[in-house]
Amino acid sequence: MHLQRFDPAAGDTLAGACYEIYLAGQPIDDPYGPPKSAGFFTGWLTVGWDADPQEVWLARDAAGVLRGWYLLGLPQQENQHLAGLWPTVHPDHRRAGLGTTLVRHAAGQARKSGRTVLNGWARVGSPGSAFASAIGARPGLLSTGRVLRLTKIPAGRLAALRAQAEPSARGYALLCWDGPAPDDLVSGLAVVHASGMADLPRDPGQEAEHWDEARVRLVEDRSATQGFRWYTVGAQSLASGELAGFTQVAVDPATPAWGFQLLTAVTPPHRGHRLGLLIKVAMLELLSGREPQLTQIIAGNADVNEHMIAINAELGFEVLDHWQSWELDVQRALALEEPVTAARRAR
Repeated sequence: MHLQRFDPAAGDTLAGACYEIYLAGQPIDDPYGPPKSAGFFTGWLTVGWDADPQEVWLARDAAGVLRGWYLLGLPQQENQHLAGLWPTVHPDHRRAGLGTTLVRHAAGQARKSGRTVLNGWARVGSPGSAFASAIGARPGLLSTGRVLRLTKIPAGRLAALRAQAEPSARGYALLCWDGPAPDDLVSGLAVVHASGMADLPRDPGQEAEHWDEARVRLVEDRSATQGFRWYTVGAQSLASGELAGFTQVAVDPATPAWGFQLLTAVTPPHRGHRLGLLIKVAMLELLSGREPQLTQIIAGNADVNEHMIAINAELGFEVLDHWQSWELDVQRALALEEPVTAARRAR
């Protein structure tokens, strides 16, 4: 196999070829949610989600046909010992050593950037999970994917939940906006983001993401570039004027029936007022007007995040699938040997 670095400036042709490989594997790798749209995928492959640099490498066979690829993310603001890895091989060419080749090559690139650990995620029971185990990766945090089927929410349910939450939330006002945050709320949004990231369950040794106004704006710009519509509902303290919490949901216009739950967080001084439930109910009410074609919303929660899981259960979210984080030391990945496959034995 010949490995070639993907250059986004070269145009969309190679991104399209990578997308076809992703689509071929999606029914077995991630069958329960919607496949990424071409625009979503290309944006992720070419510009990513934030300021962190990334590399994409393509694997071609002797005839020049693309058989697989990997994306390597290199965090810069925190977790500089990590390299996030997403290896992908066309289903027709798996179990022939290409996945191992991609991981080994990625480990070499990670080492050049001073990284010591590769990390990634795979659906429990998927080929990716079996591959991670086979190459000696360590299992870590478990996360459960859930789906809220909006057509199954009983009439009056949201109003009843709002009525339950409002007495505890006296002293707070709801704020709603589409797309980028108003200038006077960016600072507060960054504070809540940072608080949410600090509390977010993560694998041992991993650092929380640092958030400031610049990072908020950068992620908003990337989301807009990729064509997403997104909505925010916040809770503001009437006493202090500060943003106490928020929830966000994004919609890809190419898959308009699906919504994607982003971060929901409330800062520690404002917890215990049922704000998490109140803002998520308000979000569903907002979406019924802004995105009436939505039928389902996907969310993911670490299994130890009991508080948010309880809120989602009140709203009616159902378990969809389970995901496992994996870590592999770069030195161990560099020492991986190519498996002896049937094709090699026949040589």
